[in-house]
Amino acid sequence: MKHYILSITAAALLLSAGCQSKSKTGTTDATADTTAKSSAPASTAKAVDISGVKVADAKTILARKQVPVLCYHQIRDWKPTDSKTAKDYIVPIAVFKAQMKMLADSGYHTILADQLYDYLNNGTALPSKPIVLTFDDTDVDQYTIAEPTLTKYGYKGIYFVMTVSLGRPHYMSRAQVKDLSDKGNDIGSHTWDHHNVKKYQGKDWEIQIDKPTKTLQEITGKNIHHFAYPFGLWNPEAIPELRKRGFKSAFILGTKRDEHDPLFTIRRIIASGYWTPKTLSNSIKNSF
Repeated sequence: MKHYILSITAAALLLSAGCQSKSKTGTTDATADTTAKSSAPASTAKAVDISGVKVADAKTILARKQVPVLCYHQIRDWKPTDSKTAKDYIVPIAVFKAQMKMLADSGYHTILADQLYDYLNNGTALPSKPIVLTFDDTDVDQYTIAEPTLTKYGYKGIYFVMTVSLGRPHYMSRAQVKDLSDKGNDIGSHTWDHHNVKKYQGKDWEIQIDKPTKTLQEITGKNIHHFAYPFGLWNPEAIPELRKRGFKSAFILGTKRDEHDPLFTIRRIIASGYWTPKTLSNSIKNSF
């Protein structure tokens, strides 16, 4: 079976596959992840997650105030060859640092995936002005630039790793992923080679989910319970597959959570490379 060949940059992969674009004003162009209609029954209070914890009903979870979740891809200075659309996914270094400073100056506190899950599922208290910072696709600048910047402000992030890229030029090595984990950041699954979950058949679940998850667990020495859909695209059929594989939550890109499975359709917005700190601040307030 043939699978996607990884592009040399995450931006090229996103663009060639038709990932959602974001306008310079901060409005997400939501696609299938916001329009998919779930045919699955709503979660009930009788359900339990992989650790045996009772799962709250969907109505209870949806009633809780959403925590802002930002999504970053590449953090590097723009090149003349970068398209206007690509620049939404490429945040210049100075812009990224200014965005993080704004968050810190504004009193935001980062939380990680289990904290978000415990809040949504159990109503566990969070620090004031919580925010989640996520990073997709394993670009090395997330390790060399993002992590030291976050550390400066006492921040932690969730790094969704695409395992086919490990050790390749411009991408993180296994040792760097382990170091992120050892420093208290979360490592989540982002498939083997960014294959669209909506197209999975047969052995795709083993190749794209099972094997990468095992790889990440071997690297970090920790269980992997959180997932980000490539391109933010999902379908109702994917959720029970993820759940039975031990995942507790999954992240989309878009403007609407699924009314039946909000834990597996947690919203994120892409932090655009065009955004000033003020634009980012307004986007957080208007989107969540």
